[in-house]
Order: sequence, then C-alpha cells, then structure tokens
Amino acid sequence: MARSLLFLVLAASSLVGATGKDAVHKLQQEGKANLDVRLAKSSTCTKENLQIRREWGDISKAERREYIAAMLCLMSKPSQLDQTEYPGAKTRYDDFVAVHMNQTLTIHGTGSFLAWHRYFTWSFERVLREECGYTGSQPYWNWGKWASDPVNSPLFDGSDTSLSGNGLKVDHEDTDYYPAGPGGGCIYSGPFVNMTVRLGPLSPILKPPPAANPLPNGMGDNPRCIRRDITNYLSSRYTRTEDMVNLIADSPDILSFQDRLQAVTARPWEVEGTYNPAEHNGMPLMGIHASGHHTIGGDPGGDFYTSPNDPAFFNHHAGIDRTWAIWQWLDLENRTEQIAGGTAMFDPVNSPRQTLDDIVDLGVVGDQVWRIRDLVSTVDGPFCYTYE
Repeated sequence: MARSLLFLVLAASSLVGATGKDAVHKLQQEGKANLDVRLAKSSTCTKENLQIRREWGDISKAERREYIAAMLCLMSKPSQLDQTEYPGAKTRYDDFVAVHMNQTLTIHGTGSFLAWHRYFTWSFERVLREECGYTGSQPYWNWGKWASDPVNSPLFDGSDTSLSGNGLKVDHEDTDYYPAGPGGGCIYSGPFVNMTVRLGPLSPILKPPPAANPLPNGMGDNPRCIRRDITNYLSSRYTRTEDMVNLIADSPDILSFQDRLQAVTARPWEVEGTYNPAEHNGMPLMGIHASGHHTIGGDPGGDFYTSPNDPAFFNHHAGIDRTWAIWQWLDLENRTEQIAGGTAMFDPVNSPRQTLDDIVDLGVVGDQVWRIRDLVSTVDGPFCYTYE
C-alpha cells in the first residue's frame, strides 16, 4: 500500500503543470472510486442528495454572497443558551463559539478531534440552511493554493465577497508561534467589519492581548472587534500543497495523521534551520491545523478556545475535514473506523482511550447525540457530502 500510494503522489505531482490541478486534488480523485463503493452501500446517502463542497475561490461571487448573508443572518438571531449561564452569548452564532469553548480540552489533541470537528462544521452548515435559508454547501479553504499570499486570496482580500480582510496595522509583539505581521488591529474591510466578538478570550495569542473577560470561564459579555494579523509566515512554510501531500502520503495510521496534523512548536523560527522532521517520526514543526489558525491570527482567530468566532473558522475546518477525507478515501476499507489517542488534551497518554462508541453532543447546535463511529464517513450517519 505504501509503495502504491507513493506512486500516486509522484504521478499526481507530475501532472500539476499540465492540468492546473494540484497534487492533493489528484490524490482526492484517486480515492473517489473507493468513496463511490461506500456511497453505493449507504442507507442514508445517495448520489441524488450528495452535497458537493468546493473551495472558496472556486464558487461564484453570488454563492459567496449567499453564504455571507446566511452567516450574518445567524449573527442576527438570538442565542438559544441560558443567558444566566452564558451572558456573553447574544446570538445564534455565539452558540457555536460557546459549545466549542466548553469542550475545547477534550476535542483537541484527542482521539475525537477529527470526528468532533467534522460534525461541528456540518452542524454549522445545517443551521445555516435550516434557520437562514442557505442553499449551498460549506466551502473550504485550500491553504496550499494561497500559501504564498493568503491576505490577497478571495477569502481574505477584504472585498464584499470575502470573509473580510486583515486588521489595521498596529504596534504589537511577536506571538509564541509567528513573528508580528502587518496587521494586529481591528479588521477594516469586508462584510464582517461591524461584527462584535463577545466571548473570551481564554488563551489569547496577541501581544498585547484583548481585555480579560469578566467571567473566568470566558462566557461573560466582553464586546470588541475582530482583530487579525494575517501573514504568510506559517502558510508559506507549513500549509503548502507539498505539506498537505506529505501529511496524507506519509501517515500510515490515524494516530500519525492526527498528530502531524495538529503539531505545534513554540517559536519555530528558533529551531527552523536545524530541525529535521525525519529525526522526529516525520513530525513537522507546525501542523496544518495550527498553521491555518495562526495564519489568520489575532483575536479571536488565534485563541484555540474562541477561534470559531472568526468567520473563517469553518472554511479552515472544512479544509481539515477534506484532508482527513482524502486520507480515508485512499484506503477506505481500513481507514474509515480507525481511532487512536486519549480523551484529554493535557493528558494524552494517561487519560482513558478514545473509542468509537464515545458520545459527541453539541447541545443547542447539534441535531442529536451521536457516537463517534457514526461520524467517521462523509456518506453515512448524518452526513452526505463530498469534496470537489
């Protein structure tokens, strides 16, 4: 399997120039035959109702505007959370942020990370449809396509069909994960320029950080603007197409895949010139997951508790989901129900082992309680979608 997969990667890479499609797309196409077999056996998903998720830059401006309008609609609807317990959750959009905050320490660095975020992202798409009339599918962010210049990508160019642009240039310090970039202040262009962030911070990355939340759990009302510090420092090093291909091709099992995906190194520039991934079981200095979040940076985007409060969160996590899906599709029979890891972010070794029968409950943003085993295929359980 490893030799044949390597052949696919090399063949895919050689076709990039001829077709304009990148190597990840080629791997995706190679796995589609396996997905079609799974789809034919599904009792809940058919080709007729299969949703197609596409990259933000590949959908039309009209489709982008519809997605943006649905997000703004969600931000105008009242929260369904208990306001005595969640006084900072004012909108339906805030409900998603609060749910993520509450479960952060059991859904990162754990065996549930991929399935939990697959369901969380799909739930956001479902609520956009059911409560705000959205007719499209959840777009994704192809980091590799825009790795050299993310701020000028269709996702962040500040136009009325973007998810708003960078923050104002203000004096700020290096973070723990990337040097200070060209922004750092409030976003000043695009559809979300007037959006108010209320929850958090709990783990701010910006220096100086935003004002502390009035409640220790971050659920108090702490109104402020979205701040961003979009830079290509991480994206040009760790979210290139080749990084995505290496992650997919060099991860023989789910544990190595999710560990490499989530790798985080403080101040990577201090060891960059001497670090050799081959000497560390292939572990990169920064994985695609953290690098994508910190390419956006700022507040709330750089705070791993409150990051869903940045409108680009769900595009980023759709990209994460796509990468996992491609890895699964290449050996679908053996990779669909793989699970590994612990159940606590800060005790990954000694915490109870994650199992496929563990429960995922999103409360007011979920449709029902599911087991992880119900959330590992994009064409089974509640899901019926693929990627283009």
